[in-house]
Amino acid sequence: MITRTAPGKLFVVGEYAVVESGRQAIVMPVDRRVSVTVAAAPAPLPDVTIGSDMLSSTVGFTRSEVRLRPTIAGSPHPAKLRHVVSAIEVVQRFVAERGLPVLPIQVAITSELHDDGIKLGLGSSGAVTVATVAALSAFHGLDLPLEQRFRLAMLATARVDPKSSGGDLAASTWEDWVAYSAPDRTEILAMTERFGVDHTIHADWPGLSVQRLTPPANLTLEVGWTGTPSSSPVMVAGLARHKRKYSTFYRSFLWRSDECVHLSLAALRAGDSAGLVEQIRRFRQLMETADRVARVGIFTDRLNTLCRTAAEAGGEAKPSGSGGGDCGIAAFTGAEQPELDHLRTRWRHAGIRPLAINIPGDRQR
Repeated sequence: MITRTAPGKLFVVGEYAVVESGRQAIVMPVDRRVSVTVAAAPAPLPDVTIGSDMLSSTVGFTRSEVRLRPTIAGSPHPAKLRHVVSAIEVVQRFVAERGLPVLPIQVAITSELHDDGIKLGLGSSGAVTVATVAALSAFHGLDLPLEQRFRLAMLATARVDPKSSGGDLAASTWEDWVAYSAPDRTEILAMTERFGVDHTIHADWPGLSVQRLTPPANLTLEVGWTGTPSSSPVMVAGLARHKRKYSTFYRSFLWRSDECVHLSLAALRAGDSAGLVEQIRRFRQLMETADRVARVGIFTDRLNTLCRTAAEAGGEAKPSGSGGGDCGIAAFTGAEQPELDHLRTRWRHAGIRPLAINIPGDRQR
């Protein structure tokens, strides 16, 4: 029996632009995790059995070459398992390419990234993919370096959603603040189909970059959940539909995002928390402009309230990720505890749930 865990994530700056290969974003892990346990499956269980605290019952799968098929005809393939299933398929194909036996397994998943079955917008899909790759690789005796585990997780994620940047995977794999830029997902999927998983994870991936960062020690971050889950693929697709119609705007959006990320990295390297907070403000304004132009619904009433109340408390805030619900982050330098307590009270009155999350670089509550 092997258990591995992976943390959730929050985007600091650079979301939306990071879906374009080579464009950077800054992503950080949180201290809520997903746990995946892999154990040998005794006969006569199916080839793969998956149980999760997000599901009411276990689901069995039969392995057919590189695919997993539900054991019961007509059985639904739960959407909540699609990233796990893809991760298992990719790792099992990799194991087979290495000439190792692909063993029947039982998989058990528990998560701190949801509330009564509702995802909190902390990157649960990325975290469960990373944890599944790590646990299944270790179960088959493979001691893989972080980058190879990330690449397996990226392949698994791209099979589900080729538009996904993988920034969540990077933060969950390295468990650090990272500056991240994505590879061309279409290219690496095509490479996998042509040459296999083992070849692909060792090949050059143009555009991919992961750089660990050190956040300022005097930065305080507050996280608020709007109570409304959001679908990142739907939101990203909404902005992507306007690329051609608003091509001049979109090019400007990408350029301004690059500038915000560049200045944020400079602030982080200098230990300048005030400089980072300023870039969070600028990136929120950039997201607001994108929302006005493309009308994709990035800012909900509660996210607007979250940002406004944080500014009134002396900080700056923005949606973390694609918006449309999920979480927002508020950043402060020199904030006193009574001010933060008052902010949380205002959030609660507005229907925003403050999340008790400790973040690397954040001072302890």
